[in-house]
Amino acid sequence: MLSIIEAAGWPIWTIILASVLSLAIIFERFYSLRQSLVAPAGLLEDVLTRLQAGESRSLAEQLANGAPLARILAAGLKNHHASREVMKEAIEETGRAVAHELERFLTTLGTIAAMAPLLGLLGTVIGMIELFGATTPTGTNPQQLAHGISVALYNTAFGLVVAIPSMIFYRHFRAKVDALLVGMEQQAIHLVDVVHGDRDR
Repeated sequence: MLSIIEAAGWPIWTIILASVLSLAIIFERFYSLRQSLVAPAGLLEDVLTRLQAGESRSLAEQLANGAPLARILAAGLKNHHASREVMKEAIEETGRAVAHELERFLTTLGTIAAMAPLLGLLGTVIGMIELFGATTPTGTNPQQLAHGISVALYNTAFGLVVAIPSMIFYRHFRAKVDALLVGMEQQAIHLVDVVHGDRDR
């Protein structure tokens, strides 16, 4: 592996750095976007049960430091005596903050997916420059020619190897965040409807 890196020249280090950053983001998002951490099962039912028992104030304080769904529900509970519109507005404000939190690092991952092929192309161009430099009036330097070809091909390949998984996981995490947000929105609306008597539990 080290011999391949040496053959690819200095441009490969930019791609390696991008790959390390991409892997770190992928593992972090896999951990942080788990359903049990974002929207624990049974949370809404527990909130409704305790709300009917008259624990709205203490419940809101407990939920405010919990999971993203808990914080959204807490925003609604803090305004449960207000009108439906005010309660929904409070939920939406917290929901925007939660959405921003769930999308953390996804822009960076998408940027890596877009930039890795360009970094590979940079290495290809540098390799081509070395290829032209290998040709002199007295002949061709085979060693410099081979090195130029290695730089061009290895960087192109490594750039694609980093870009393809990064794009796949970027799309996967975007879809997962959208699904989590839709699910939390539905549960928050259910809470609003129950509080304002528009539906039973």
